[in-house]
Amino acid sequence: MPAPRTVLLTGAAGGLGTLMRGLLPAYGYDLRLLDLAPIEGEPDAITADLADKEALREAVRGVDAIIHLAGISLEAPFEKIMRANIEGTYNLYEAARAEGVRRIVLASSNHAVGFTPRPRPGDPLIPIDTPRRPDTYYGLSKCFGEDLAQLHWDLHGVETVSVRIGSCFPEPTSVRMLSVWLSPGDCARLFHAALTAEDVRHTVVYGSSANTRLWWDLSSARALGYEPRDDSERYAEKLIAEQGELDDANLDHAYLGGHFTTHPPQWPH
Repeated sequence: MPAPRTVLLTGAAGGLGTLMRGLLPAYGYDLRLLDLAPIEGEPDAITADLADKEALREAVRGVDAIIHLAGISLEAPFEKIMRANIEGTYNLYEAARAEGVRRIVLASSNHAVGFTPRPRPGDPLIPIDTPRRPDTYYGLSKCFGEDLAQLHWDLHGVETVSVRIGSCFPEPTSVRMLSVWLSPGDCARLFHAALTAEDVRHTVVYGSSANTRLWWDLSSARALGYEPRDDSERYAEKLIAEQGELDDANLDHAYLGGHFTTHPPQWPH
């Protein structure tokens, strides 16, 4: 499909949102920014809560597509996850449906399948249709988001690419992250592909770079036209020297979700 011009970016003040604010305009997008917190240097950004249905209707009105990054990005009590990630995502989808927005890129997470055992050398890559095994209430909310996206396609014809994001930082900070790292540049490439691919209906993809130590299958992302350019391997020697190789006896290393399966970081961080 032609590249949408105006894209609503929710969660624009967050870490990933900030990275995408700097990278996506190069693809020709006019970003409309929304966050619960004011965004310094962005006087036109919309400050609104995902619980504010009227504000969401106004925010999505007239946009060509949405990249939905807003919500709680770590573990939290279920009541908080429910309000921000479950009810908030529902409110956004209903606003999009009501305003006729036909394409959403949804930030899902590897934590939707966090209790999947990590592959060992020689094992096949984790397929996109592996059974969901959330490692936290946060991961559970991402399973809900994927199902909500499927429902809105089946009922209302709203297309979504759900991106199970690994770890999107300027560089990986742990040995585990060598396998799930998504460089900011590759993230922008993946979001651009998700916004412009034809006939996505509801497509679920893993979001990572072309890492030498990759754990999951990127074929559904590549089918959208995504061509990752980066590889975490250039950081491997330093990280392994500092932290050691992954240890099968360490429960933090046993599963795809890493320490989210044992001692998940709490929101707010």
